[in-house]
Amino acid sequence: MVGKKNIVFGFLFLATTAALGPLMVDKYEDWGAANGEKQIVVGALQQYKAGEYAEDPETLEDLTAKQLAITNSESILAMNKVGAAELDIDFIKGGPHAHGNLEALLNIVVGLALCFIAAPLKLKQAVSWMFIVGTLMHSGLLYMERVFMMPWANTLLNTGIGPILILLGLVLMGVMAAKWFKGELARD
Repeated sequence: MVGKKNIVFGFLFLATTAALGPLMVDKYEDWGAANGEKQIVVGALQQYKAGEYAEDPETLEDLTAKQLAITNSESILAMNKVGAAELDIDFIKGGPHAHGNLEALLNIVVGLALCFIAAPLKLKQAVSWMFIVGTLMHSGLLYMERVFMMPWANTLLNTGIGPILILLGLVLMGVMAAKWFKGELARD
């Protein structure tokens, strides 16, 4: 069965990309700390605004322009820190986690579909390998670049080979399904 390797690969790759979930959860601790810090400094700024910037709650004296500027700067820096923490999470979530899960499931579906397509064996093998290599050259390289911080992977990723192989495989699967799909298991 030609599709068996796609099914096995798909489940194993899905396990590795799904494992990024706990990694992202760990990064939420940094986000929570940054968000708490932001709430404190922005809250102080909101209190100053509510009092029309008239008095410092600690000394009950009028705020100086310097105090207000410092509070504004602290607020801006705290919001930037929250944004940086979110970017760290989104860097993984939007790349290797989402694409890896999708491409793993796509390999499982393609593997199952290949079992019901009575196309020439060499064509089925070629399409099967297109999906595996395409997944490794797309989300596999995203994983290496973003999780393991291997910048060389981005060089290969920028060639676009992975997505091209997956798209070509999708087109060929559509054509093969239209021409050779059977309602029962096909013999290879």
